[in-house]
This record gives sequence, structure tokens and C-alpha cells, in this order.
Amino acid sequence: MTKAAELAKMGEVLTNSQIGGRRNIVINGAMQVAQRGTTAVTSSSGAQYPVDRFFFIRDTATTAVMTAEQSTTAPAGFVNSVKVTTTTAQESLAGTDYHRFAQNIEGLNVADLGWGTANAKTVTLSFWVRSSLTGTFGGSFGNSAWNRTYPFTYTISTADTWEQKSITIAGDTSGTWLTTNGIGLRVDFGLGVGTTYSGTAGAWAGALYISATGATNVSGTLNATWNITGIQLEVGEQATPFEHRSFGEELALCERYYQTWGGNDPYEHLPFYVLGNGTVANFNWGLPVEMRVAPSLSTSGTWSIQGPYGGSVYTVGSFVLANTSTKTIRGDAQSLSGSISTNTARVFAVNSTTVRFNLDSEL
Repeated sequence: MTKAAELAKMGEVLTNSQIGGRRNIVINGAMQVAQRGTTAVTSSSGAQYPVDRFFFIRDTATTAVMTAEQSTTAPAGFVNSVKVTTTTAQESLAGTDYHRFAQNIEGLNVADLGWGTANAKTVTLSFWVRSSLTGTFGGSFGNSAWNRTYPFTYTISTADTWEQKSITIAGDTSGTWLTTNGIGLRVDFGLGVGTTYSGTAGAWAGALYISATGATNVSGTLNATWNITGIQLEVGEQATPFEHRSFGEELALCERYYQTWGGNDPYEHLPFYVLGNGTVANFNWGLPVEMRVAPSLSTSGTWSIQGPYGGSVYTVGSFVLANTSTKTIRGDAQSLSGSISTNTARVFAVNSTTVRFNLDSEL
């Protein structure tokens, strides 16, 4: 390449914002943040999260079973990956069977792509992958309605060896692509997808495709493994080096979709006091990171309450949210096992690292 051509290419990259600033549209692409814990999750018809923002899901009919977990097996420059293992194999897939590993990207984060218009931008997906199997593997891009998808393929040449892949995709000029806080873009990796949800690679289609026709069925081989990390999606035709953000920044990005307390210390406190007198106490708290939508609440284990300090300790029967927004949560700690006798009380774990207080606004 001549010097003039090199300078022209550099100008193109700069124009496409591939140098400087935040490039990676994917959140937690290095698989480091795992707020839900690092225990392996088993595939089911409901989304399971081995790490933040990436979920693992299968259809209801498939007999294959796979697990996904955060792993310390990683290529140079990375600390973690997600490892998927086939624990019950299904060699022959029905048409609607699937296992998929995916991230749904918020529309506000892809509004600049201009997809669905004549000005749709080209993007490049890059990632590091390894598997005990070799061959052609598949995935897809899709919109919120699942009526515009782009199947893609990549090849793993050597078993149990990290390989970096890069796929460039011309933006879709058709269809409806959300630019709100809904699902703006689906990025999927198929790990065993039947013919119904497999389509021709390398072209946009007006159908629901999760993977490409003929892709390797990882769920069809017992004890087969598949690892992935360093997932980056950026504007332009070139894959640039992975954008390593600080752990704190990546965690804050993840907390827009999920926040959790508990499990860090056997006497961990919730970050708010409750106000009440009797067997119900009210709380109102400003969230550290604004969430995508007003979150839903789930808890596990038994939280306890004490007021005043040094007084009797009672268990909390349940938590109920009311008048919650993206910035604050308000609700009640209900069905206390005893009556608190002060207006202010603290909520905490009692010698337990299994209690959780979870706020969820995932896509």
C-alpha cells in the first residue's frame, strides 16, 4: 500500500470514529462483570446470565442440555471468557430447536447506526473464540421484532485454540430498528440451531434466523466446549483492537440493567434505612446508576431488620416495590417477624452470603 493510500485509509477510519472515544457498542465484552455470581447456569427456556448482559437460552422442546459459566480460560490480554459445555447431547435437531448465547443492545446505544434508513452504517463484529470442535459456526444480527435478521458464519480451524474472528456487515436499510430504550439490536451466537431458525449467511432477510444454514451443532456432541470473549461491535469496515474499559466503568454500564446486593459479606447491609413502627417499614432510596426502565425486584434468602441499633432482630417476610422509577425505588419491608419500636431501622444479612436483593431492568 502506498503512503497516500495509507493516509487515505487512516482518514476513513477517523471519519468512521474507529480511533479515539468509545468504540465498542457491546457491554461487558470481556466477560468480567458477573453480578449474579460465577456458578454455572443450565440452559432453559428462560434467559440465564453467566455474566452480565449476556444471556443463554434454549427452546422449550430441545432435549439437549448445556451449561454456561464465567471462565478464567482466556486469550492473551484477557482475564475471563464464557465457557459453554454440552452436558446432554442432541445430535439430530428438530426444525425449531435452538441454543443461543446473545446480548440485546439498547436502542439508545445504536441510534447513530441509522439502520432502517438509506444512511445505514456498516459495522464490524470481532471476538475471540475457541472450541473442542472445528468447522463452520454461526450467529446472527436481528431487530427487536425478529423480522429482520442477518445470519453470519465464522470458522474455527484448530480445536482448543484461541482464534480471533472478524465479520463486517453492511447496515440494514429496511425494517424497523428501535432507537428507544427497547431492544435496538440483537447479537446472537448459535450453538445448535434447527433448520427453521437457520438462514443463508451474508444477507439480510425478512425472517427470524438465529444462525446460518449448516453451522456446527455444539449441542450435538457430549462434553463439547465453546468459549468466547473480547466481543466488540463498532462502526466501520475494520476491526480495531479491543476497547478495554476499566472494571468500574463496565460495572456501571451493566448496572443500568441489573443491580444486586448481598453475598459479599455475611453481615452485609442494604444501602438504605427503613422507616416504620410495627411489622411494616417503608424505604425510599436513590439508585447509584439510573436504570433502563423502572426495575422489578426479586430477593432470595432471609433479610433481617433491627431498630434501634442493639435492639431485637426480626426477619423480613417480603419486600414490595411501589412508585418506583428509573432513578429511585420506594416500597415496604413487610411481614416482619416482630414489631420494631423505632422509626429508623437497618436491614442486613445475619451470617449469610446467600441472601440477595436484586433489581432487574434487562432487555
